[in-house]
Amino acid sequence: MGVTPRFNSPGQFDRYCKLALEHEAIDYLRKMDSLHDRQMSLSILPQREMDKLSTVDSYPSESHVFTSHGCDLPIENELVADAFAGLTEQEQSILILHCVLGMSDSKIGTVMELSRYAVQRRRRKALEELRSKLAALMPKGG
Repeated sequence: MGVTPRFNSPGQFDRYCKLALEHEAIDYLRKMDSLHDRQMSLSILPQREMDKLSTVDSYPSESHVFTSHGCDLPIENELVADAFAGLTEQEQSILILHCVLGMSDSKIGTVMELSRYAVQRRRRKALEELRSKLAALMPKGG
């Protein structure tokens, strides 16, 4: 609880009010300076910082899911999904195990009952086929 000041003359009350308003203005300006140092307009943020502030909803129905040995590979891009679907099931499995699970060619060979060389050859062939299909679909210079 604060002490209520006593005013002996009308001028003292006016002076007290002016002083209180001056101090409020000083406090306000200090607070604005402090906020100005810590705040930034959203319009001047770089795009990579804006991307951190936003989110995009993703729904399973918006992607094509390819499965191999219990591992799912969702592909949202329609062109990439079509190109991937054009591979044989064995090539899809090799790419999923290699790219998603990070398995080596010898481990993939063990799982799929193939030699390491056969896995390596099929993986390279599948990747080259994907590259050529996607390159054909890309606009010139893109």
